[in-house]
Amino acid sequence: LYHAEVEGLDLENRELRVAGRPGVPFVLLSINTGSRPRTRDVPGAAEHAIPVKPIDRFLDRWETLVARCVASRRPLRIGIVGGGAGGVEVALAAQYRLQRLLAERGEDPTRIRFALLTQGPEILPTHNPGVRSRFRRVLGERGIEVLTGHRVVAVTADALLAQDQAPVAVDAVLWVTSASAPDWPGAAGLAVTDEGFIRVDDHLRSVSHPEVFAAGDVAALPDPRPKSGVFAVRQGPVLTENLRRAATGRGLVPYRPQRRFLGLISTGDRYAVASRGRWSLEGAWLWRAKDWIDRRFMDRFNRLPPMPADQSAPALAAGIADREAIRELSTLAMRCGGCGAKVGSSVLTRVMQRLSAGTRADVLVGLDAPDDAAVLMVPPGKLLVQSVDYFRAFIDDAYTFGQIAANHALGDLYAMGAEPQSVLAIATVPYGRERVVEETLHDLMSGALAIVGPTGAVLAGGHSSEGAELAFGLTVNGLVDPGAVWRKGGLKPGDRLVLTKPLGTGTLFAADMRRLAKGRWIDTAIASMVLSSQAAAACLRRHGASACTDVTGFGLLGHLVEMTRASGVDAVLEIEAVPLLPGAAETVAAGILSSLQPQNLRLRRAVRDLECAARHPLYPLLFDPQTAGGLLAGVPAEHADACVAELRTLGYGAAAVIGRIEATGTAAEPIAIE
Repeated sequence: LYHAEVEGLDLENRELRVAGRPGVPFVLLSINTGSRPRTRDVPGAAEHAIPVKPIDRFLDRWETLVARCVASRRPLRIGIVGGGAGGVEVALAAQYRLQRLLAERGEDPTRIRFALLTQGPEILPTHNPGVRSRFRRVLGERGIEVLTGHRVVAVTADALLAQDQAPVAVDAVLWVTSASAPDWPGAAGLAVTDEGFIRVDDHLRSVSHPEVFAAGDVAALPDPRPKSGVFAVRQGPVLTENLRRAATGRGLVPYRPQRRFLGLISTGDRYAVASRGRWSLEGAWLWRAKDWIDRRFMDRFNRLPPMPADQSAPALAAGIADREAIRELSTLAMRCGGCGAKVGSSVLTRVMQRLSAGTRADVLVGLDAPDDAAVLMVPPGKLLVQSVDYFRAFIDDAYTFGQIAANHALGDLYAMGAEPQSVLAIATVPYGRERVVEETLHDLMSGALAIVGPTGAVLAGGHSSEGAELAFGLTVNGLVDPGAVWRKGGLKPGDRLVLTKPLGTGTLFAADMRRLAKGRWIDTAIASMVLSSQAAAACLRRHGASACTDVTGFGLLGHLVEMTRASGVDAVLEIEAVPLLPGAAETVAAGILSSLQPQNLRLRRAVRDLECAARHPLYPLLFDPQTAGGLLAGVPAEHADACVAELRTLGYGAAAVIGRIEATGTAAEPIAIE
């Protein structure tokens, strides 16, 4: 899964161009991007209106609008452009949410008014007269003004301008007009309609490029249908079947869209209207039916079946590859070990030619003029700091994995107070065809260099091999002034413990392996892991940090124990102050822990009053192993709050003071948990 935005398509080379990462090659391509309301044809719409699609961007802007409406004390008017089912539903739902919020605060809910604009003579033009009549009544009862015959031709900061109509004053605009397609499929050369939708045949296959399929709103069928989810969900099984058939060289099956469909349109207040053909119904029971149908559908994605105990790879499907591919893949079981397991020189050469390894004056021999080994110079007055990290992949995106692994390795340098100078890479790439191996290695190294490059360090060399699964690591070299080295043993009584990143990657990815983690939890965890600690280390130094370490495999408590023992001090940990990644508390409460957790728990003997501390629900997270975790530092008490404030402005939003250092007491256990 690559979570990124597609920017273009190269049909000749069969590659997707993706924002912020290397291109993605393909043999078969399925485009299912949906649609979004058309704004580009209306001046000012893109700047001043809030499109309801894509939904993730809409939600952020909607919540901003909600906060604005609640904070305001003056009357507001919200315009909804679009009189179809989507526009009507959005108008009623938005009114219900906002007026309910105001009523709960003891304010006049009618302070926020709504106007629904549609260019046609009627709302809901694709539904029967009975449905239109019911919604005209509902909209009237709810006080939503309906302006028919208003074709919006421009949007300003405070008005909607309609053709041959007076301006409509508004304070915000929700845009729910007819669907539009992205530009890049047509720009790439795919056959598209005048509106940009991909022309497909009865098999959902592009009429111009047989390697491309499309479904949902972005597809233009031979027998056109409304842009509606009721058609898109029926296309899904046909699409997946045809992709499998195309990959195995079998004939495709046709998609036959339904002629009639049941539409359930919500009024926003747990009430709905049903529409099918010429008849209509309404009632609360219809909303309950709609809610049940919607939730059952979404549960298919949110409640995945448990991961099977046997994860052995499935047998290669007959026809999945051509004869040449099968012959090449059949030799994988006989691959050599030793140096015979290296990635081929031609693949490696091509990958390195596509990368920018960087140069430095103190890297005398590197990849700009490769030799048997790198030759580095340590400048006068500097010390060389070295570390190494290597682990197997836990996500299937090689680019993001390269970023995370690089951050993880560089963390040791930052914890010692050093600045990165150079790195050596160690990569194991899964067995595969030459092109697949090349692209995997390129993505992996591109991700690593996306982290290493901005630090000022260079890639000076490395080693690559083929193996059963993707793995990666770096030997990292850093430079530091002799008097500026941070050690774990520098903690002083009175220091405050500052943690720069939240905990929880171990339990979250253990849950992800079991298909029990929410997507937003994993997204947030990855965002934390790809966040470099370089700026955090510089901030800690500016605020007088006396000791530092990076929180990784041993967990927070394990690394804190190392610091207290080296410093000859005790520590008080404020467990409620420890920042956590979203979802970590939930997965720990469900008993989902990293496989390294039992070994880390052996350090619990360092905890004072263990029986009491272990009763806290967050206690297991103190032992959670972190990947690319944050820095843990001792900062003078008088600087701690300012340090945390600056860390947050630098992008470490969860940075916090989590405890304090005390002189060694009489207790044998150095860690107290409050």
